Amino acid sequence: MLKRALLTGLALMALAAPAFAGDGGWSATWASSQMTPTGDNALPANDLSDITIRQIVHVSKGGSKIRIRVSNALGALPLRIKDVHVALGKLGSDAIDSDTDRAVSFGGEDEVLVPSFGEYVSDPIDINVPDDASLSVTLYIPGPIMQQTGHPGSRATTYILHGDHSDDASLPDAEKRANWFNLSEVDVQNDGATLVALGDSITDGHAVETDSDGRWTDALAARLTGQDISVVNEGIGGNRLHLDGLGPNAVARFDRDVLGVSGARWVIVFEGVNDLGTATRDAPIPPEAHDALVKQILSDYQQLIYRAHARGLKIFGATITPFVGNDYYHPGPEVEADRQKINTWIRTSGAFDGVIDFDALIRDPKAPDHILPAYDSGDHLHPGMAGYKAMGEAVDESLFK
Repeated sequence: MLKRALLTGLALMALAAPAFAGDGGWSATWASSQMTPTGDNALPANDLSDITIRQIVHVSKGGSKIRIRVSNALGALPLRIKDVHVALGKLGSDAIDSDTDRAVSFGGEDEVLVPSFGEYVSDPIDINVPDDASLSVTLYIPGPIMQQTGHPGSRATTYILHGDHSDDASLPDAEKRANWFNLSEVDVQNDGATLVALGDSITDGHAVETDSDGRWTDALAARLTGQDISVVNEGIGGNRLHLDGLGPNAVARFDRDVLGVSGARWVIVFEGVNDLGTATRDAPIPPEAHDALVKQILSDYQQLIYRAHARGLKIFGATITPFVGNDYYHPGPEVEADRQKINTWIRTSGAFDGVIDFDALIRDPKAPDHILPAYDSGDHLHPGMAGYKAMGEAVDESLFK
């Protein structure tokens, strides 16, 4: 009750949403933001051809018909994908329910050549997927992959094995990685609609245990399935509103990661902490630079609001959570003052259709520039599992009525 009370009145200026026509009844039930994997997140050279990739994704709403979207969004050359299969699976397991195994086609063919910087949607697939289920999606990539596309922050185990093993019941010899590759969306055909969470590592789930589904969006999704609402996570670790970081900036990726999501009707924007932290990480900046930074962040928010409203989406702003004490960004009083200015604007400007006050929820009442210790992962920037659970449970469901 205390958590709910803290967020009473989130629906500031919440308006009745227009009737949603949808895309032939299709809405996204899982998604991930695509970027170029680097360092340890990238596939090594010997895994860039003749590989099977089995990925386990946790869907929000189910149905009797699905489709998937494969991605070459960062690839400069076309990418061949073939022998794609879907089946019910289990997080943390390479095994599938063979009775549910279905081959996936693209225009009636068992393979697809995804164009450079493009994505392809499959034909509809007849498979009964329950709500709150784990789906195994297996791709065979003959290769070579010239430029990789994927999502490093999967917080779910992916299985990689040389050769074509797309319809194998299990992959006991597969290499395990906590990344997703070339898979950007799973859609379900039903009467529901989709809520998109656009954010950084706090949305992506930094500090969440692998295969646990412990992100704040997972907790929120569990609450909204009964309302025929799917929640998809479009978070990228290190993401910023205005400048690229570990992935394209939020303004640049908004069209693909929000407006391009099937059945998108609402979006929560939870971005800005990395813009603030990066600005002073290496050296202090003068007062006029702080003023310019705040002005730029607010301008970026307004751009996202304009674009969401132009497409008939409701857009909600999440306040930036505290991060004093973090050793990576080591924010000083000037940065904290910037955060307070931005949060005041989010709460009071009326620019967003509603406010998700995560700051009020997880800050320490005795030291409001710090995360409450019970919700802190230990780095004083990212919530821990208890913090994420509290965040997902506290969002006001009436925003999405």
